[in-house]
Amino acid sequence: MKSKMLIIPITGVLFFLSSCSMVLPLTATSNPAGTKVGTSEAISYFGMCFGDDASIRTACKNGGITKISTVDVQKINILNIVIKYKTVVTGE
Repeated sequence: MKSKMLIIPITGVLFFLSSCSMVLPLTATSNPAGTKVGTSEAISYFGMCFGDDASIRTACKNGGITKISTVDVQKINILNIVIKYKTVVTGE
């Protein structure tokens, strides 16, 4: 009986400590794979971004990229309270 009583609090704690992370390929071009990598990040709290920029243009600027090969987007979600977006661009 005691072990059944512990299942509910443990499940609740695991739910609140859980998060989800996904990396999705957004696009690829016919340009050859480059050696440069540029990233940009933005963090959202309760669905609102505060001036951060996770755009492809910013990632290209940060990596010094003029010809894009691939674009990947990573999204880390913690209970829909804190969401972190990261854009990774590769190219020359």
